[in-house]
Amino acid sequence: MHAFSLASIPMVSNLLKTLKKFSQIKANEHTIMAVLAVIVGLAGGFGAVGFRYLINFFQTIAYGSPSELLHVVQKLPWYYKLWIPAIGGMVVGPLVYLLAREAKGHGVPEVMEAVALRGGLIRKRVVLIKTLASAICIGTGGSVGREGPIVQIGSAIGSSIGQMLKVSADRMRTLVGCGAAAGIAATFNAPIAGSMFALEVILGDFGLATFSPIVISSVVATAVSRYFLGDTPAFIVPAYELVSAWELPIYMVLGLFCAIVGVTFTRTLYKLEDLFDDFKFPGYLKAIIGGLILGAGGLLVPQILGVGYGAIDLALIQKYSWWLLLVLVFSKILATSITIGSGGSGGVFAPSLFLGAMAGGFFGTVVHDLFPGVTATPGAYSIVGMGAVVSATTHGPMAAILILFEMTGSYTIILPLMLSCIIGTIAAGQLFRESIYTLKMIRKGINIQAGKEINVLRSMHVRDVMNSRVETVPESLSLVNLAEKISKSKYNSFPVLNAENRLAGIISFNDYYEAMFDEDLKDIVVAKDLASTDVVTVSSEDDLYTALEKISLKDFSTLPVVSPDDPQQLVGIVTRRDIIGAYEKAVIKKSLFKG
Repeated sequence: MHAFSLASIPMVSNLLKTLKKFSQIKANEHTIMAVLAVIVGLAGGFGAVGFRYLINFFQTIAYGSPSELLHVVQKLPWYYKLWIPAIGGMVVGPLVYLLAREAKGHGVPEVMEAVALRGGLIRKRVVLIKTLASAICIGTGGSVGREGPIVQIGSAIGSSIGQMLKVSADRMRTLVGCGAAAGIAATFNAPIAGSMFALEVILGDFGLATFSPIVISSVVATAVSRYFLGDTPAFIVPAYELVSAWELPIYMVLGLFCAIVGVTFTRTLYKLEDLFDDFKFPGYLKAIIGGLILGAGGLLVPQILGVGYGAIDLALIQKYSWWLLLVLVFSKILATSITIGSGGSGGVFAPSLFLGAMAGGFFGTVVHDLFPGVTATPGAYSIVGMGAVVSATTHGPMAAILILFEMTGSYTIILPLMLSCIIGTIAAGQLFRESIYTLKMIRKGINIQAGKEINVLRSMHVRDVMNSRVETVPESLSLVNLAEKISKSKYNSFPVLNAENRLAGIISFNDYYEAMFDEDLKDIVVAKDLASTDVVTVSSEDDLYTALEKISLKDFSTLPVVSPDDPQQLVGIVTRRDIIGAYEKAVIKKSLFKG
């Protein structure tokens, strides 16, 4: 299968060639990035619109109508609800497993990883595979959102354009952020929120050089979305008013409640992902099992199928009882966790909005019944709850506040929204340190919050800096000959090899220092007698951060490097100086070629 490429379209190809020449001119940095931001915004906007149409296409094939899925499934026989999600899993599982495994799941952590470790490089085929897999998953009833896939699709488009133009690493990261912002902006008709999501969650950089192109991409993508999809809000939002100043403490309690919901969602998602990973069954078929379980749940609560915007609209206008709202909170957590954990493809942003609407509606119903004179209707708490749960799951309160603000268009909602979102973020961080995005990377050993120096070291491998010409000593080498070898070597520790030339130990300065001055031992002691057999090694495929951790464990000066396939096959040696030198060169290179 040929990798998907935007350059295959003649008009786009000619435009990219022109831009490539333009990018080589000593033009103003902001001008170049502004032009590139427009291109990414256009591509991201069209990608978001195309993705929406593709979901409708697959939903029409699966259920016979592109209308709101909740209304469609309620009119269908029970066996449709049961089997269609499983059929979707039968297609999505092999598609993702065999062609692009980074297309599995919710997408945003993969973009954050690409920005942190690979300079924004994302495989071009991800655009195609993620689009197809997520559209099929959502179109057949998968309990996931379209925002995560659109972020990954937009980011992959930005990365693809950057790769075609051979831009620097910093420009590449900015273009990835432009793609992410374009995706969110086009989805929610919210250009400010799209910009903030990219800056706050994806890049973590609010500098002017980054801010300007991301805003441009968001505006352009929103214009494209409005042209094709209309200038309409994402949800039917009721009129809001702050009934009393006494409501503000109540909204703070809502923030705490939403933090519990958000953390429960995050932990459950990864627990079920682990459960499916441990399940002894072919990986590409697990999505069928997940689809069947989801379909069975949809027989009882059809609201959990698909993106769930129809159910959110009904919660906002208070069409659900308090007990059903609470049932939908737990049902949606399980449904989304099963869909993603079993191998489905889709986002967690829309499920977080769903959970917030239901949790907020439940909370609002309770407090309105208790304090009817000083509280708004439950629909108002549903609105604020949506932002609070998104904040609690993503740890991105500014993006959540702005998305809900742009959707309502009401400034009066800002006070309770800000309170609940900030309280939700702080409380969620206290209950569980990681967000729903960063937890996935932490589980892979990537910590983007630990500092850029760690990410620099994690982006390089031991094989790139090790010395493959190793000074070794045989086990049988006498102390006299060992002393002679040491006097001629620049090293003070040596790997020890057995008769089969396999690593048997390591001998360091502390091991041989005292023996060197004992005349009685010179003729009877050999290297094997002095060497330590408890050898700390590093694989040639390990990253430099892992190597630095091991070399710092007991203040070693060198580490033997072994084959990843055979822990006794010595292939090189790496020193602390090698690691620090490689880091310094990477930082200097980044500084010289910044821009």
